[in-house]
Amino acid sequence: MSNINLQCLLGIQCDDFVMIAADQTNSHSIMVMKDDEDKIYKISDKLVMGVIGDSGDTTQFAEYIAKNIQLYKMRNGYELGPTAAANFTRRNLAEYLRSSTPYFVNLLMAGYDKENGPELYFMDYLASSVKVPFAVHGFGGILSMSIMDRYYKKDATEEEAYEILKKCVQEVHKRLFVSLPNFQVTVVNRDGIKALPVINSAALK
Repeated sequence: MSNINLQCLLGIQCDDFVMIAADQTNSHSIMVMKDDEDKIYKISDKLVMGVIGDSGDTTQFAEYIAKNIQLYKMRNGYELGPTAAANFTRRNLAEYLRSSTPYFVNLLMAGYDKENGPELYFMDYLASSVKVPFAVHGFGGILSMSIMDRYYKKDATEEEAYEILKKCVQEVHKRLFVSLPNFQVTVVNRDGIKALPVINSAALK
C-alpha cells in the first residue's frame, strides 16, 4: 500500500454521462517505471473501472472482476448493471480483506444503465462503497475535491466536465510534490465507452 496515495483517480457523473480520469504513472520505490500505464479497465460494454494501488493487485483484481462479470453474462444472457457490479466488486473486496491475501486497491466504478442512467461508485481498499456525483482518490484527489465542489453541475455537458477535469489536473501539476504528467480520460454514456484525449502539460496550455 506504499504508493497508493501518490496515484490519482478523478470521477464526475452528470445527467447524460459519467467521466473518469486516472494518472498514467507507474512507479516503484523512488523510480518512475513508465508514464503511459492504463489504469482504467473496461468491464463490460457500458461499464469501466478506474483502479489504483500496487501494480500486481490492480491488474489481477480488475481482470478478476471483469472476467466474472463476463461469465455472469454468458450464464444468464444479460449484463450486470453498474449497481449490481459495484455490489459484486465490494463483496469481493470485503471477502479478500478478511483473508490472508487482501487487495490494496482504490476504485472508481463508472457505468451507464438503461433505467437509471449514468452512475458513479466510490470504493476503497477497506471495501466501503457509496454512489456519488463526483469522487477522487489519492493526494492529487484531495487537491481536486474543492475544484469539483465549486464547478460541478448535474446538467454539465461532456466538454464542461472535461474542462473541470483539466482544472483538477492543472492543480495537481501545480501543488503535488509527485510528478503525474499524464491523465487518461474515459467517458461512458448511452452509446458506450469512449476514450478522450490525454490531459497533460501540452493540453493545459
